[in-house]
Formats: sequence, C-alpha cells, structure tokens
Amino acid sequence: MIWPAAMNEHRTIPAPAALIADMGARARAAAAIVAQAPTTVKSAALRHAAIALRESKDAILAANAEDMARGSANGLSPALLDRLKLDAERIEGIAGALESVASLPDPIGEIIDSSTPPNGLELSRVRIPLGVIGIIYESRPNVTADAGALCLMSGNAAILRGGSEAIESNRAIHRCLVTGLQKAGLPGDAVQLVPTTDREAVGAMLRANGLIDIIVPRGGKGLVARVQDEARVPVLAHLDGICHTYVHAAAEPEMARNIVVNAKMRRTGICGAMETLLVDANFPDPASLVTALIDAGCEIRGDAAVQKLDDRVIAAQPADWDTEYLEPIASVAIVAGMEEALAHIARHSSGHTDVIVTDDPEAADRFLASVDSAIVMHNASSQFADGGEFGLGAEIGISTGRLHARGPVALEGLTTYKWIARGKGTVRG
Repeated sequence: MIWPAAMNEHRTIPAPAALIADMGARARAAAAIVAQAPTTVKSAALRHAAIALRESKDAILAANAEDMARGSANGLSPALLDRLKLDAERIEGIAGALESVASLPDPIGEIIDSSTPPNGLELSRVRIPLGVIGIIYESRPNVTADAGALCLMSGNAAILRGGSEAIESNRAIHRCLVTGLQKAGLPGDAVQLVPTTDREAVGAMLRANGLIDIIVPRGGKGLVARVQDEARVPVLAHLDGICHTYVHAAAEPEMARNIVVNAKMRRTGICGAMETLLVDANFPDPASLVTALIDAGCEIRGDAAVQKLDDRVIAAQPADWDTEYLEPIASVAIVAGMEEALAHIARHSSGHTDVIVTDDPEAADRFLASVDSAIVMHNASSQFADGGEFGLGAEIGISTGRLHARGPVALEGLTTYKWIARGKGTVRG
C-alpha cells in the first residue's frame, strides 16, 4: 500500500504493524536520498517549512484549540496543558527554531580525525547519518518541528509518533514540514507522522528492527519505561528531569534567590525545571529562599529544618525527593555541607541537570567534577538546560544515559561515523 507523505487523516488507516512497515520502508528509501542531499537543499527545506508555518498560523491555532479543548475535557494537568498550548508567539518560536537549525553547520561529511599509521593507510573517521530515526513523544507539538528539522539537517529520515492529546496540532505542523521538503525537491517521506493514535503503533515502531535504526522517546516515566522494556531497536533515552539546585554557604544571597525562583517558576512544566532545592546549613539566609518561592506561588515540601523557616511549608515525604513534579511544587532540604549535598544528589538525581550557586570557585569546581549528570551548572538557572540555549538550534531531547550522546541531543548526536581507509596498492604482510 502506498500511503502519501502528506497524509489525509480521514483515509482508512492500515493496521499498525502494516502501517509502520510501510512507513519504515518509505523512510528508508527517503533516508538514502537525504543522506546525500547538499547542505543548501536541506537548509532550503527548513526555511520553506518556516514560511509555511507562518502562513498557516491560523490553521495551526485552530487545530491546537481543538486539542486544548479535548485535553481540558479529559482532565489534563495544568503542566501538560501548558506544554500543549500554542499561541502566535510560540508558533513564531517554532518557525525561528527551524531557521536556526537551517543555519547550523552541517555535520555530515565532517572529518572527525585522521591519521597515517606505519602501515601507510590514510585513515579518517567521517560523520554520517544514523539512518531512520523514530521519535515517540507526548504533549508538546513543537517537538514535531524540532525533531523533524534536526533529523533532516543531520541527513536522517524521521518517523514521528506524537501523543494523542496533540494529534491535530501535530498534523497541522507536519503539513508545513512536508511543504518545505517538497518545495526543496526532497521526498516528503523524509519526515513522516504516524496518522493514528492507536497505542499499538508505538509497539510496532519498537519492533521495527531493520526499518528504524534508533528510537528517541520524549515523555514521562510511563512512556520511557515502556520503550525501554519493549524496544528491539536501540534507544536514546531521556529519563526524569529531577534537577537539583544546591545553594552553597558562600552563595551571594540575592543571586541565589533569583536563580532559585527562576529555576523553579519560569516554566514549571519543562524537564529543566528545578524540583529539589538543597540549602547549605551555613548559608546566611535560607528563609529568604523558601519565602521567595512560596510568594512566587510555589508549594514547598520540606524537611524538619525547612518547616521551621516558614509555617506554610508542608512536611516532605520520602517519595518527594524522587519526584519530577512539573508543577509549582518543590522539595527543599537543609544539608550540612558539600558532602551531604553531593550524597543527596547521587541518591536522587535523575542525571539530567544539577546546579551549584556559590562564589567559592574551589567549591564550584569540586561540585562540577563530582556530580555525574548530563549537565552540571555553576551560578545559573537549570532552565538553561535546552539545546537552543546551548547554541544547538534545537534539540531532539536531553539524553540522561551514558552511551552515544549525552545532554542536549542535536545534529551531532544524530550521527555516527564510518572509517575510511585510502591506500596506494597497500597490502598486509
């Protein structure tokens, strides 16, 4: 069955296994073309897509309004509704991200290193695409554009499976991506959107070994756990964003307050939001941090020492230290010093982003060296844990694992390499 890249969602959709098999085969064919596409052509496709997004703003907002109404009726949390919501400013941000990715250096063909060993072979490692990337994500429709753009610019084809809560928004954005591809002369199959909300389509993607080269899940614990349990395809995982901010004894109080409030309250529903605040027992004004958070609208769940600072603090339960709230809630503890802070983070951090606030450079260096997370920061809000803020244009996710790619995964993280050996009639003795 030929299933058009610019899907008509009202057509009869094949059973999930047949659908993913067909999409995978077409993605594989498209990947071979995109892998050889010049940088200028890939960039043009993204710029055309950005134009289409702006021209389709009203249609995208109407589609998003359908998703928002359905989400509210289905009881989506405020945090999830915030992730789902689009407005004119966010659509412009999505279009701008496409243009930003289009202007990034193309990693494909980059020579990572080269050498000539004693055998005379001229060796080089050259960056190449991964192939076909499956992205399974929830809630945030901007991921449709970001993931599609990053896969394309890194020479890959993408199969996108967004959450059912954002289906209409994803379709509207995907149509713009296909428009951009086609205007640049690239196959629309290079970025495909799974047209069904049937959960079995996810299972079919996870079993599509040979058609999909890697799966990237973006979502909550349930999604990531299912992907890791069922996948027969390599997985680039993003687990919880249980991000800590440690206010050291030598932190400047006003700076600490500003960072703490921003880290939690700028946007509570993103993975880089602070979930746990650790305050050194020798910090001169711990109450000001707690009060500032509460006054900003944050519920505080604290240990016994924190409860004494403000009578509005709720007693923390053991589970709080391992919870990604994604809401205006934070757990707060007083720690005896650096050792206790490091031990707490080692026990409870998800390996996403952890921060120290201090004016002591030696303390900062020790924290940065000791904390084993994908991103470690000094005197900055954890809300900067974002590919765009890191100068990567956009990100497909933040990998909290140790293999292949770690931290914000952008163009380079969606590539691998091959060895090229050049000889001169060289034979091995």
